[in-house]
Amino acid sequence: MMEVIERSDQAIAPAQQAPAVALADLIETRGATVGVIGMGYVGLPLVKAIVEQQFSVLGFDTEKRKVKALNAGQSYIRHIPSESIGVLRSTGRFSATFDFSRLGDVDVILICVPTPLSKHREPDLSFVKATAESIRRRLRAGQLVVLESTTYPGTTTEVVRPILEASGLTSGVDFFLAYSPEREDPGNISFSTAGIPKIVGGDGSEATKLATALYSSWTSKVVPVSTPETAEAAKLTENVFRAVNIALVNELKLIYGAMGIDIWEVIEAAKTKPFGYMPFYPGPGLGGHCIPIDPFYLTWKAREYNIATSFIELAGQINDAMPAFVVDRLTKALDQRAKRGLNGAKILLIGLAYKKNVDDVRESPSLKLIRFIEERGARAEYYDPFVPEIPKTRDYPDLAGRRSIRWNSRLIASYDAVIIAVDHDDVDYKTLAQSAQLIVDTRNALARNGTSSNRLVKA
Repeated sequence: MMEVIERSDQAIAPAQQAPAVALADLIETRGATVGVIGMGYVGLPLVKAIVEQQFSVLGFDTEKRKVKALNAGQSYIRHIPSESIGVLRSTGRFSATFDFSRLGDVDVILICVPTPLSKHREPDLSFVKATAESIRRRLRAGQLVVLESTTYPGTTTEVVRPILEASGLTSGVDFFLAYSPEREDPGNISFSTAGIPKIVGGDGSEATKLATALYSSWTSKVVPVSTPETAEAAKLTENVFRAVNIALVNELKLIYGAMGIDIWEVIEAAKTKPFGYMPFYPGPGLGGHCIPIDPFYLTWKAREYNIATSFIELAGQINDAMPAFVVDRLTKALDQRAKRGLNGAKILLIGLAYKKNVDDVRESPSLKLIRFIEERGARAEYYDPFVPEIPKTRDYPDLAGRRSIRWNSRLIASYDAVIIAVDHDDVDYKTLAQSAQLIVDTRNALARNGTSSNRLVKA
């Protein structure tokens, strides 16, 4: 009996290893075709990094306008110029499609789809699940599937793997599954996709090896971890860290402001310490697709283990309260300096994007500021050189279609107050300081641009 078992193991092992060996060879020789699902702020920079390392890439997206633009060599993301897309297309190694039946044509599938929150702050994995179902229908032996979307620990193995294995194929034997969190920072010219270390956690050792080999092909450093859950937790930890520290400095802003102390001057002084301190900066609230959302993926998952996440939830409450604080500061400033109330006032916001030098408005606190201002009876308009028109959003559909004003000193002077909500570099702060009747600066933008005004209020 023992001899039969031993011969059986020897017969099965090569068959089990064959898909991994074949895929590893394709990756090493740049013969693997990579499919990237989601041609957005994460997927498109990823495509660029992969193609530049001689891989062929097929980009998938459900939005036909994006697919048509990419195939025409055009970009729809400001910090990725059309020239870059044109270069990718000219190599003959990149094309885009909305035909998901072509998932069977690729050797590697990278999933870069949104993971938003529901209205009740619960994870919305509908995009991940729908994508996994699309892959399942075309999944074949020897493929590597990597989830890059930020999510709670367990998503890769508890949600994605069962969907894929419904195909009849087995993870770690027929196909390989891993998690590698995206680490994009749109608008940050100091870090490119290829220059940011990549964490990789595979569903089994073969998946980890394959994913490590894959990302090593175009990333400066790969950090393998023991499981997909560890990789998922690492990403959440990064964003929880930022959310909590931003909440702390926002609370300090309130405390020091009541004492007549400038929080920005405090931070500049504190950061001269060469150890034990890292500067974080206050603002009008949190925006973007990561920091306002990701911590609540962890709080939701923690409830499964009957663990309270009071610290994280308190940070969320503080950050969520910042837009209301800014509007209160605006109201008091109008009352004290302009001798008028907010009701009936005309307010201009500088910046609609969620952060400087990008055109992304997801979760932008500026949208909430507009809503709060207009609920108080005022009229809010905005100027943003990167966002000419407000797109349709889930929470603020009524603001869709509003357009940025044209930069004009006389027009700026006609507003009762200006709120600097985003500190874009492409703003003439000197003209703003000279023209505006009242400035509420939430980013310390005037001071950092060497400009001052006796009509300035910091918030």
